[in-house]
Amino acid sequence: MTHETRTAIVTGASRGIGAEIARHLAADGIRVAINYANSPNAAEALAAEITDAGGQAVTIHADLADPAAPVALFDAAEAAFGGIDILVNNAGMMVFSPLEEADDAQIDAQVALNLAAPIRLMREASRRLSEGGRIVNLSTSVVGLYQPGYGLYAATKAGIEAVTHILAKELGPKGITVNAVAPGPVGTDFFLAGKSDALVEQIKGMNPFGRLGTPEDIARVVRFLASDEAEWISGQVIRANGGVI
Repeated sequence: MTHETRTAIVTGASRGIGAEIARHLAADGIRVAINYANSPNAAEALAAEITDAGGQAVTIHADLADPAAPVALFDAAEAAFGGIDILVNNAGMMVFSPLEEADDAQIDAQVALNLAAPIRLMREASRRLSEGGRIVNLSTSVVGLYQPGYGLYAATKAGIEAVTHILAKELGPKGITVNAVAPGPVGTDFFLAGKSDALVEQIKGMNPFGRLGTPEDIARVVRFLASDEAEWISGQVIRANGGVI
């Protein structure tokens, strides 16, 4: 990239993996636009943490299920920092349910946030990212495991992986890389919600390392893909899951 100081938008960045990604990017001197939908206090605390450590960060509220939100998010980030160099599509949701029990609201909500929103954000990034920019999408290792109950979630993320491969070819002439990181189970509130201790231990046992991933495990991969060192890596899906598949 040609920018001495780069700027990143990280969606769903107030907590969990998104917050850790924002911290790692800020540690590399990247200005971070912290997008949030429902956790303003956490987002502001993260921005203060980054600023206190010598970085630059702003918080931007946007409900990405709203079709108008991606344009508004880019507008706000550009107003704060100027041109955008990096987009990290992290925001998402998961409703665990066998398909026969899923209602229309669950289907619509997951498609809106996990699939339609990142596609709209990638469309905006295609138009507005600086030459040599980076797009990093968050997928899931459930795509490939095909576990019962994850059908809707896996379907939305499989769509993101498909767009990742295609957009990498479309944006290659601009020097923009497009990749995806597909975490396995990570010990966040997002993953642990509704799971018993026994089930969590069972899931740990599926992993060769015998543990859940951490947000830092995932953030380090995103940090690399967003860096200059990754300029020859594009159209790839990295299953950051400790070898579970």
